Parts: sequence; C-alpha cells; structure tokens
Amino acid sequence: MTDTVTRPTLSERTDTKIREVLTGQRRGVGSLLLFAGPAVVASIAYMDPGNFATNIQAGSGYGYSLLWVVLMANLIAMMFQALSAKLGIVTGRNLAEMCHDQFSTPVRIVMWLVSEIAAMATDLAEFLGGAIGLSLLFGMPLLAGMAVTAVVTYGILLFDGRGFRPMELIIGALVSVIGICYVIEMFIAPVDWAAAGLGVITPSMPDAAALTISVGIIGATVMPHALYLHSGLTQHRATARNDAERKTLLRFSNWECVIALAVAGMVNMAMVIMAAAAFHAGHTDVAEIETAYHTLTPLLGGAAAMVFLISLMASGMSSSAVGTMAGQMIMQGFVGFHIPIWLRRLVTMLPAFVVVLMGVNTTDALVYSQVVLSFALPIPMIALVMFTRNPAIMGSFANKRLLDIAAIVGTVIILCLNAVLLLQTFGVPVPGLG
Repeated sequence: MTDTVTRPTLSERTDTKIREVLTGQRRGVGSLLLFAGPAVVASIAYMDPGNFATNIQAGSGYGYSLLWVVLMANLIAMMFQALSAKLGIVTGRNLAEMCHDQFSTPVRIVMWLVSEIAAMATDLAEFLGGAIGLSLLFGMPLLAGMAVTAVVTYGILLFDGRGFRPMELIIGALVSVIGICYVIEMFIAPVDWAAAGLGVITPSMPDAAALTISVGIIGATVMPHALYLHSGLTQHRATARNDAERKTLLRFSNWECVIALAVAGMVNMAMVIMAAAAFHAGHTDVAEIETAYHTLTPLLGGAAAMVFLISLMASGMSSSAVGTMAGQMIMQGFVGFHIPIWLRRLVTMLPAFVVVLMGVNTTDALVYSQVVLSFALPIPMIALVMFTRNPAIMGSFANKRLLDIAAIVGTVIILCLNAVLLLQTFGVPVPGLG
C-alpha cells in the first residue's frame, strides 16, 4: 500500500517561499512579487464604480481642475492602507478585532452599525456598476445585469475558500484589465496634458457643487471597508515570529502599498482626464455612466465606449466580491457573527435591487453612496491612528512622530471636508462657496 502524497496548495507554496525570504534563504527583486497581494486586493476599492461616477462628474463638469483632489485622496489612502497593514502584521489582529478588544460594548456596537451601513453603501456602488456595464454592453435589462453580476461575484468569492493566493491573483488580473483599459483610453482621448498637469498641482475649488463632488471623490478613494480589510488580509499569510521578521514584512508591505495604490491613483486620474478630454468642452452636463457611454461613441468611437464598459464590468465584479469579504470580516471582528458567504452576498446586494426597483437614478445612487462612505470614513481612520501610535499595542513599531502628525492631519482634512459638506447639505452658507 502506498501513502497518498498531498501536493501543497498554491497558498501553502507561497507561504513557504515568503518564509524563505524572511529567514534570508531567498533574495532578489522577484521576492517582492511573493508579498504582492493584500494591497492589490485592497486597491480594487479605489477603482470601483463609485469612482467612475464621481470622476465622470468631476471631469465633465470641471475639466482637469479637480485632479489635485484625486492626488490628495490617493496619498491619504496610501498612508492609511499602510497603517492598516502594519496593524495586522505587528499585532496579528485585524482592525475590527482590535476595535472589539479596545473599546467598550456600546462604542463598538455603534462602530459596527456605522461600518455595516458603509459596507452596504460600498456594495451598492460596486454591484450597480457591474450591472450597468453588462446592461449597456450586451443590451440586457438592468435587473438581468444585476442577476449576472450576482452570480459572477459569488463565483469569485468561492475561490476565497482555497487560501489567500487564488483570490489575490484573480483580483490582480482584474486590476490589470482596468488599468490596461484606461491606458487605451488615454491614447484615444484628445488630452490637454499641460492643463492636466496644472490640475494635479494647483488646488482650486470652483464652486459648492465641486465641493460635493470632491468629498465624493474622497469617499470613493479612501474607503472604510478597505481599511478594515487590509489588516485582515495580512493575517492569512506567513506570520512574523520575531521583530526582525516583522520589520522585513513591513518593508515589503510598504513597497506594495506604494506601488498598488500609485497604480490605483493613476487609474483614477485617467478616469477624470478621459471625462475632461471627451466631455468638458461642450458636454459638461454628462454626469451619468449611461450618458457617458452613449456620448463616447459619437465623440471618440465605439472602441472607446466598449473599453470603458469592459473596465466598468471588471471594476464592479471584482470590487463587489472584495466588498463582501470586507463585510464578513467587519461583522466577525466586531460582534463575532459568522454567516455563510452566500447569505452575506445576498444581504449586501439587496439595497441595489431596491434602488433599481424604486426607479432611482443609478448614477445619483452611486455618487451619494460615496458621500455616505465619506461620513463613515473617520471611524476606522481615527481608530487606526489611535492603535498604531500606541506603544502598548504596537511596541517599538508605534508610529514615529512625523508619521503620527501626517496621519492626524489626514484625518483632520477628512473631518473638515465632511463638516463643510454637512453644512452645505442643510443649507448653511459656507464662506467662499456660496
């Protein structure tokens, strides 16, 4: 009788190679690829359909003038995703679990409820985006597109049970599709690169409506569920056994955050640039994804419109799957509830069906979902700053003074923008934005 030899899974083989890097047995530039994964998965949240909606409005309505908002939001996102990864690597706990451990029951229940609302708002944008793309590309009813999106995203989620690596590779492939689509768009659209460069480095806020879109951009870029998720993604990989290994993991993690989120930032800028180049001169009223698609065809040709829809579908399906993963992690971390992934998928996609059945404008729903996220965002941001600056939690890896100041400033910027938007929403005049 011969013993059956079980071949190590892809995730197990990756873990073994990461361990070789940590112990100094493996070196070289290729080692970075072993650590690529958590930030790549988190980065899909920065290229979801909510970004499409807010970026189209920013580019068509204000040309290149709000590109600096995209840059600022991306830099803040880069810093906070790195902090989230650091929390998971150093403590072995994800952000939701740390909130459960560190805060009183009433506080964590409120935090959980707000985070669940944010997760639903996130999935509304992501689920609708994939459905809109399918509906427009194949001419199917929107509800049929939603049904197909539900099946595809559930299929993607099934790979999550096979270890961390298959999901990382699938999401990485879809991120590549989105990036390639926008590289193609940049060659098709008649971009004014001088104006685009000026928009990146020159802060301006043309009017009150631009502020609403700017907060939407930030809500669509710095995502609450991505902050929770990133810390949890590090738990499923090779764990550090001592401070030297933690330092190595953090170094690779920081590099991955910079690269993955720089790519996400460039994709976001490309979205605004494409909308500015195609629509701002003569089509400033283009504010909906459907209108953008139909307007692109006569302006830039059918190829540009098709590439736009392919990127939208890849974005919606991948980000919806990742959003469901994050929602599961939030629920389990805060209150210890673990429900089947299919049930979680069903609950989070219900708001999207309600929106469509009520006849709500889908792009408006996408934009306002991002504003909701912007208000939920300070909770994980403040928690991350509190935890990562605390030596009792982080030991020698607690934030140094410069990083601590930068994180606090980033949080204050978000809080101030949210306060201004709240005043504006309730009709309170804001000086300079009347």
